[in-house]
Amino acid sequence: MRPINSLVERFIPSALVFVIVLTVIVAILALVLTDSGPIDVVRSWGDGLAGLLAFMTQMALVLLLGHILANTTPVHLLLVRLGAVPRTALQAYVFVFTVAAVACLITWGLGLVVGGLLAKEVAFQLRAKGVPVHFPLLVAAGYSGFVIWHMGYSGSGPLTAATEGSFLAEQLGRTISLSDTTFSLWNILAAVATIVVVALALALVAPRRNAPIFVLEVDARDKQVAEEPVVTPADRLDASRIMTLIVGLALVAYLVVHFVEGGTLTLDIVNWTFLALIFLLVRNPFELIRLTKDAASNVGDILLQFPLYAGILGMMVGSGLIGVFSDFFVNVSTPATFGVMALLAAGLVNFFVPSGGGQFAVQGPIMLDAAERLGVDPSVAIMAVSYGDQWTNMIQPFWALPLLAIAGLKMRDILGYTTITFLAAGLVFMATMFIVGAG
Repeated sequence: MRPINSLVERFIPSALVFVIVLTVIVAILALVLTDSGPIDVVRSWGDGLAGLLAFMTQMALVLLLGHILANTTPVHLLLVRLGAVPRTALQAYVFVFTVAAVACLITWGLGLVVGGLLAKEVAFQLRAKGVPVHFPLLVAAGYSGFVIWHMGYSGSGPLTAATEGSFLAEQLGRTISLSDTTFSLWNILAAVATIVVVALALALVAPRRNAPIFVLEVDARDKQVAEEPVVTPADRLDASRIMTLIVGLALVAYLVVHFVEGGTLTLDIVNWTFLALIFLLVRNPFELIRLTKDAASNVGDILLQFPLYAGILGMMVGSGLIGVFSDFFVNVSTPATFGVMALLAAGLVNFFVPSGGGQFAVQGPIMLDAAERLGVDPSVAIMAVSYGDQWTNMIQPFWALPLLAIAGLKMRDILGYTTITFLAAGLVFMATMFIVGAG
């Protein structure tokens, strides 16, 4: 895997540079392939910059709340207990991957953080037991759980299509129920199959007895922060469990009313679910404020890049470029092969638009238009883009950075193993889309 490592380290720029380059490319394509002039392109780009503000906030909250939830005291204690489960190195690799995958199905923000924290906890506890474990593979296993995030509860594509007033729902003229996407039987079976296949693949590439490995020789676990001093009456309020409990219970009450009255699952409801959990799990406002400050640094990239993604979407729609791309997919696909083609295209686009939400802003409308013209169910288009987005995350470094920072490693340390995950998961994804399309 050394050539791939060298390519990533030397030639793949930051995600911000990617979106700037993509903006220029789309502008040039709009000028060349449509009747739009320079002023038209600039106007549609500028008008589009504010087009995804609500969506941008929703995506930022998914990451922020997932990070906070992963670092609450109850979740930390759970990870300590889970760290004691593996007894051998092979069990450790498979176990860390499985737990991270399940966490990513709950919410990708939680899964990314849990993968890194659990890898460090397992490494520490196995070292205490005298069991050598290859730490880069352990971290790669934690990141590999991210390969199924878009098939779960926080999948931005399916949730956006299910949300009234979203840009996907407006294009379709209706919402698409999660029962047709995330909670469809075929997607659930594909998620289970991916976990099994990737776990087997990681077990097969694990270092064998006497093979050289990198053992983490230090305790890399995060240290618990001391309690804030309580001196003034204001401090007593900030240290009160009652304050956060009131908000948590109020949010639970709202969610119960929402679903009892026939409400559906949307991006907002997903975020309020995790917000309720956070308020119920934190000990007091002091802890929540600290956790929020720690998590906020991970949200900056989303807040900065999403207006540029919105501008790209504005150019594509305003110039008619979206129709040009849609024509191409209609010409090269059949109803049976559309899902696989859309998956491969989404996997390629993910290199340039590593945010799942940003990718749906750019690619979702194209694929939905092409699916409609081919007579393909829109749920197939949505999940094909979802699968392609999560698939090439395994060889695209953007989302690995938070986990690598937690683990203290570089992308080249884990890329060889995540490439194995990429290959194994790709087989399941393509087989799933082919079967669904043929059916």
